[in-house]
Amino acid sequence: MTTTLKQVLTIAGSDSGGGAGIQADIKAMSANGVFAMSVITAITAQNTEEVTDIFELPPSVIAAQIDAVFDDFEVAAVKTGMLSSATIVETVAKMLKPQEVVNLVVDPVMISKSGHTLLKPDAIEAVKKQLFPLALLVTPNVHEAQQLSGIRITSLAEARRAAKVIHGFGCQHVLIKGGHLIAERATDLLYDGRFFHVYKGEFIETPHTHGTGCTYASAIAAHLARGSSVVDAVQSAKTYVTEAIRHSLAIGHGSGPTNHFYFLAER
Repeated sequence: MTTTLKQVLTIAGSDSGGGAGIQADIKAMSANGVFAMSVITAITAQNTEEVTDIFELPPSVIAAQIDAVFDDFEVAAVKTGMLSSATIVETVAKMLKPQEVVNLVVDPVMISKSGHTLLKPDAIEAVKKQLFPLALLVTPNVHEAQQLSGIRITSLAEARRAAKVIHGFGCQHVLIKGGHLIAERATDLLYDGRFFHVYKGEFIETPHTHGTGCTYASAIAAHLARGSSVVDAVQSAKTYVTEAIRHSLAIGHGSGPTNHFYFLAER
């Protein structure tokens, strides 16, 4: 018997440490029941402690990868992560636009957990103007939401204001991931242009959260591909990422990665 899995594409940077980026995306998508495909935008020399180098792939190679995937697969959802430069953002937007991707999740990756800049200043404007209008969902964390909106966020009320500003850039939904940085810890806020949906979660005290944002956005894309609504996809992904953090891995000497396949160890 042949089983056909929904096919989901991640367009992001490679993390040599395996905890974030393309590697985290593929693990999270696979763990959430879809077949993952990848387009690599940049290669990072990275571990649990720091990012030591970044090499951006030529736009022509990025475009060729996107072409190759869409030429052969039925792409049910796309998730973008680290896009690095304005040129790469423009290339990705130009390639995705004619595909009319219904389920596009844009994770506006701007800075690594260790503090390394992953999105150049001119690229931020390109993301807002060219990629957000194509997106079903944009998933900034508090740091990214502050940078995108210009609003300092320490509470849910401020997150609501920021979500309205970000929604104004043209995306259909905004999910601001609160983490530990706002008063209501582990609480995320979804805005669809009219209504807010609050996701309260359990805050797990651990330093091992490397790749959490990539994992969360990829899990959302997987559930969208499988037919869930945005509200339900976010809830399923939040439940999954909470458990992945609960079972996180104390490997490496810095912020260890989440455990994408925690449920396999329980068998």
